[in-house]
Amino acid sequence: MSSPSAVLKGCKVKTVADLIDKTVASLSKMSSSTKPKELEECSKYLDGLKKLLYGIGQVESVTTTLTGEIAKKAESSNFFPLLVEKLEFCEFEAKKDGVQIFTKLVRREVGQEPMARHPTVEYICKEPKILETLVKGYEDSHNQVDALNSGMMLRECVKMEPLAKVIVNDASLFDLFFVYVQKPTFDIAADAFSTFKELLTAHKITCAEFLEKSYDNVFSKYKDLLNSENYVTRRQSLKLLGELLLDRANFTIMTKYISDPENLKIMMNMLRDQSKNIQFEAFHVFKVFVANPNKSKPIMDILLRNQSKLVGFLEKFHESRAEDEQFADEKSYLIKQIKELK
Repeated sequence: MSSPSAVLKGCKVKTVADLIDKTVASLSKMSSSTKPKELEECSKYLDGLKKLLYGIGQVESVTTTLTGEIAKKAESSNFFPLLVEKLEFCEFEAKKDGVQIFTKLVRREVGQEPMARHPTVEYICKEPKILETLVKGYEDSHNQVDALNSGMMLRECVKMEPLAKVIVNDASLFDLFFVYVQKPTFDIAADAFSTFKELLTAHKITCAEFLEKSYDNVFSKYKDLLNSENYVTRRQSLKLLGELLLDRANFTIMTKYISDPENLKIMMNMLRDQSKNIQFEAFHVFKVFVANPNKSKPIMDILLRNQSKLVGFLEKFHESRAEDEQFADEKSYLIKQIKELK
């Protein structure tokens, strides 16, 4: 395995600091009109940094020291903002190297659990432009590779609670996901939804606090996802909604959601959707309304008004799933609950 000095020599620099300075200078030149020689040079520097972070280190302490040295210099040299802004103009392999470098440095820990720190995370918290650039990476539907690269780096950030907080606490940034998850390019929309889901589920307390504080804004826009003309968006959104409502951390949000008769009407309509999968996911949300022992009067009124129709409908609902014992038990329970409503 090559030594750090061999990597630096291959990049024609003397120190790690020199390599980062050269990389920053090279990234700053990247544009849609960059010349092949400049592209090649930038690729060489990013490859060198990746090798220092991943390809070196028979001894763990050396790797840790190198990583720390690279991270500190990168943070003081405008490396991260330039990387996320200019990576789209780099060569294909260089893009992959850039994602790996970013990922390694974001994960960097200093100290032992539970007091371990993530210095690069702390740095990005103070440089919100980095997160903004990554989130808006989903905007270009014509450049799928770059959107997905941004998505990979963004999800690495979202895994870190302080960075997830920055995004959800910025409504102008978070609200963009309601647009991105409905992008016409399937891979970009799916990737954006993965990030969206991570933001709403990865950090239980943070997510619950955010949803409580921003309930009206989030769930008014969430209705648009449930009514989307895009089948995948509707199904994914419905499934995620079920997960959110059934998570104990979201008890307050769940209580508020299932007290709203408009939400119940949406679920009852989706139970009759043409898609069997949509019907099935809607069932898991509908059961929360019925199983609630403290139903609001508007909810009770709707259920009582449709009592006989609901019982008849549910008795025939997804009969092909008879072998699914859990589903059969849940369906029987709901039918019993609805029959006993007074």
